[in-house]
Amino acid sequence: MRPRRLKNEINVVPYIDVMLVLLVIFMVTAPMMTTASIDVPSVAKAAQPPADALQVNIRPGGELTLLAPGGSETPVSSSQLPKEIRAAQASNPELAVVIVGARSVKYEAVLKVMDELQRNEVKRIGLLVQLTDK
Repeated sequence: MRPRRLKNEINVVPYIDVMLVLLVIFMVTAPMMTTASIDVPSVAKAAQPPADALQVNIRPGGELTLLAPGGSETPVSSSQLPKEIRAAQASNPELAVVIVGARSVKYEAVLKVMDELQRNEVKRIGLLVQLTDK
């Protein structure tokens, strides 16, 4: 009788089966994935903004305007904005700052303005939201 020889081969058929199943799963689920878009939120119920707040308006083109309480809207650059706000808060330290972004403005622009104000130690920063119509 002849002695049995050992086979030194790897059976790859189970690995191929697993890879094909994974490939099918990825091919089926990939078209179902959607990209997310962030819209400026609107809320059903929100607290009223302070009546005497400074408003920083961000226009769709990225232009900034500053609206003082009881004053007119003045265009301002991003580097001037903290100086103007701190000058207005010098006489009234409790004066709030409200950031208003148009619906088409990217959220990144709102965050940049907020970050710039926080880095320049501007106090009492808030966001103004639009109320939904019921």
